[in-house]
Amino acid sequence: MSDVGTVAGDFAGQRIWITGASSGIGAGMARAFGKAGATIILSGRNREALAAVAADVPDAVIVPFEVTDLAALPAIVHHVGHVDVLINNAGISQRGLCEDTVMDVYRTIMEVDFFAPVALTKLVLPAMLERGSGHIAVTASVAGKVGSPQRTGYSAAKHAVMGFYDSLRTEVAHRGVQVTTIVPGFVRTEIGARALTGDGSVKGAGDDDVDAGISADEAGAIILAGFAAGLREIQVGGNGPEMALLDLKRHNPDALFDLMGQMGQAVVQKFKG
Repeated sequence: MSDVGTVAGDFAGQRIWITGASSGIGAGMARAFGKAGATIILSGRNREALAAVAADVPDAVIVPFEVTDLAALPAIVHHVGHVDVLINNAGISQRGLCEDTVMDVYRTIMEVDFFAPVALTKLVLPAMLERGSGHIAVTASVAGKVGSPQRTGYSAAKHAVMGFYDSLRTEVAHRGVQVTTIVPGFVRTEIGARALTGDGSVKGAGDDDVDAGISADEAGAIILAGFAAGLREIQVGGNGPEMALLDLKRHNPDALFDLMGQMGQAVVQKFKG
């Protein structure tokens, strides 16, 4: 955490920058941390959607930008100024079998889900290291620990995110900068509807499993509690079966591989006959 107050759960006076804040988990976090007294810097591509979120956040600043426009990031970071907590939340998912997915889709997912948060982190980190305090977080996924059918690119990017930020923690924790990975399961957002299919088109319809998940505000509350408790990894989900996969991988990985293989077989049969 950036200081003792943050560890204790007092976010008053903290400047928290959240990317992907125009909807979903990002908006849920913004509302949760805003009500806890923090100044929230809301970023995303859609200014109108950010303004709608800001209406529910007591102290909000809107800074719209495209996370993959790496050339523009230095000026944006300079404009934002002091940041106590950076939460890299912007992301895109995937729904398509590997054999049907063109390489440009993999590149797009890696640019948005991996390279973009890494680039922003590298720009915000030096000031935190210089003052000896700060907190950097990233929204990963259960798919960052468990391979899932139709998500080869998404799972790869989220595994990369987990590896990068777990490694970053080893370099900066003893220098006063905390690193947190956020691991959501199913949360009712538009991530499924906005997912890329194999040819790069947008899926356009939600998923039953995602739609059955917890709400974005419930996710925000869980994440807030995890920050307040000083957790380095925050698992975010309800009682859905996807959260049990995390324990299954630790205790019986072969059983997990068999289970996910059965899921994959069902998906392939559905689309390939």
